[in-house]
Amino acid sequence: MIARLNWRMSVPAPSTVPGATMARLCAVTVLLIWISFILVARGSAHATLTPFDIAWLRFAFSGLVVLPIAWHFRRTLRPGLAAGVGGATAGRVALQRALALGLAGGLGYSLLAYSGFFLAPAAHAAVLLPGTLPLWSTIGALVLLGERLTLPRLAGLALILAGGAAVAGTSLLEALGGQGTWRGDLLFVAASMIWALYGVLCRRWRVGALQATAAVALVALVLAVPLYPLLLWAGQLPTRLTSAPLGEIAFQAIYQGGLAMLVAGAAFTRVVAHFGPVRTTMFTAIVPPLAALAAVPLLGEPLAPSALLGLACVTLGLLVGGGAVSWPRLASSAAR
Repeated sequence: MIARLNWRMSVPAPSTVPGATMARLCAVTVLLIWISFILVARGSAHATLTPFDIAWLRFAFSGLVVLPIAWHFRRTLRPGLAAGVGGATAGRVALQRALALGLAGGLGYSLLAYSGFFLAPAAHAAVLLPGTLPLWSTIGALVLLGERLTLPRLAGLALILAGGAAVAGTSLLEALGGQGTWRGDLLFVAASMIWALYGVLCRRWRVGALQATAAVALVALVLAVPLYPLLLWAGQLPTRLTSAPLGEIAFQAIYQGGLAMLVAGAAFTRVVAHFGPVRTTMFTAIVPPLAALAAVPLLGEPLAPSALLGLACVTLGLLVGGGAVSWPRLASSAAR
């Protein structure tokens, strides 16, 4: 948690769904999964598994699912990852891009986000994960894509910054009393930054959803899945995999590896390809308020005044920056 990019994926029978319609369907899919992701991940902090256990299950399940798919589409993966590059260097460039996308959209984002959910409430995650994503996406698009910053988008980003500051500032004040919520907030911000980098790189390199999702899953499968047991054997990481109920393990593997990583990852990349990284993240205006409000009855987490203020600022910033609310109209209404 955006110029237009053609959706490139070779399949036996092309889809009959128009590109814009498919992109909107993917956007709805992303929104639903992102809202549930915040609730499920925060709820997992009160269960058995550690954040590293959950991340390992995510990587193992998604990697094993993608492996045969990647083999079937192996002739399109390297050209898709090395778009715009030909000759003898195409293979090396494809590998470098796969590693970058896998480290950002796979290992980096997952480990940072899951760790944050064990330290900070869902409302903070709602504001600082999808809520600040347009800010980091805009910065990345300015630097790497040369996109221009319009006045509405600038106004929206200012509101997003205000919302993030409301939440983070309160966490820092709580830290003076010994609470560690600020550490979770910092992890959420870092996760949002690295996911924004993933989206911008997909756009810059013109990588399609199949290629990007395969790269993320396979890099995690090769690097993280075999390394984790070695770290456990060496006593470098805590684990509760052996004591967790089988149902919890199966649920986390299927939800985190299947829905949150593969389905949401492919859908997000598809939306970025059609709308661009910044505009895509502006679609997420519905995620922070709904996730935070749902956490009240489902997780028993009350909304603090600072969280409510942060949600209001971030949501308004997303709407203004995305063009859903006209900034001059909003200003004139406030003047009345």
